Amino acid sequence: MRIGLLSNLRAGRNIDSVSEVLQFLKGHPDVVTVETDSAKAGPEALAELARQEVELLAVNGGDGTLSHVLTEILGHRAFEDRVPMVAPLRGGRTNMSALDLGAHRNPVKGMADLIAAAREGTLKERIAPRQVLRAEYGTSREILYGMFFGGGMIFKAIELNHRLFKQDARSQGVFGATLITAGLIARACVGQTGGILEANKVQMMLDGEPVASGEFRMIIASSLTRLFAGMRPFWGRGPGGVKLTAITSTSERISAAAPGILRGHPRPFVSEESGYLSRNVDCAEMRFDCGFTVDGELVGPEAGLSVRLTADDTVQFVRA
Repeated sequence: MRIGLLSNLRAGRNIDSVSEVLQFLKGHPDVVTVETDSAKAGPEALAELARQEVELLAVNGGDGTLSHVLTEILGHRAFEDRVPMVAPLRGGRTNMSALDLGAHRNPVKGMADLIAAAREGTLKERIAPRQVLRAEYGTSREILYGMFFGGGMIFKAIELNHRLFKQDARSQGVFGATLITAGLIARACVGQTGGILEANKVQMMLDGEPVASGEFRMIIASSLTRLFAGMRPFWGRGPGGVKLTAITSTSERISAAAPGILRGHPRPFVSEESGYLSRNVDCAEMRFDCGFTVDGELVGPEAGLSVRLTADDTVQFVRA
């Protein structure tokens, strides 16, 4: 089993993390290691890992780094016709995917566990297949792959998070996201609607069916089981790989609805008729003027921006 490691030197707290992991790997010269300091260097780094015939790729970075890796592998075929197993380490500001897979808090311990499992033949016990979101957007049909999509309030919250905590990499991650999200929910619960909570006009079709409401406060989609802070805000049914939840501008009794929504067990009054939508679909198509995010990577507002979400690719993720 050929193991490789891609480390993003700019993934928040990752400089120390990279040093610690590389120091550990001095005792494992058979592991192929590459480091990048920008997204632009990603294709070259992955090409080297592909040339080295890496079968299990550990990613030492956060969700944004993982998104770039998945985009290169699935969208640009960095490994040609094959897709390596992928093991996200908890080395970035936000690590939703790694957390969902149960990765160890310490990237060095996670890497050690991967190597030991490969050596002992127990890697299969750590494999967790996940469908990966594919966002195709804009007039040039650009593509991003990742595990989480957010529009409306989520996009604005991440933008605000980056502005407020631009000097604090840790707070740009889960801590800051949790703090701001909690504050926004509290404001919505007391009836505030302006500013960052202002609804956005969205034309939406789910599996070819138009959605009646044209204004949404928030749209999120994922193929993960849980999001940051343990949130599980999906309760839709159906076999589709895109789990999507949206809150409209006419949503009722938000203060009473919020706790159940965040746990994925909404109260009986929470329904599409009362302004809350949650479905599992094969394809979600949207057109709006607001921006969106895929795994923390921001795509800015654009008039009439079209986005098509699918989840046709499945990756064999490995718990690190």
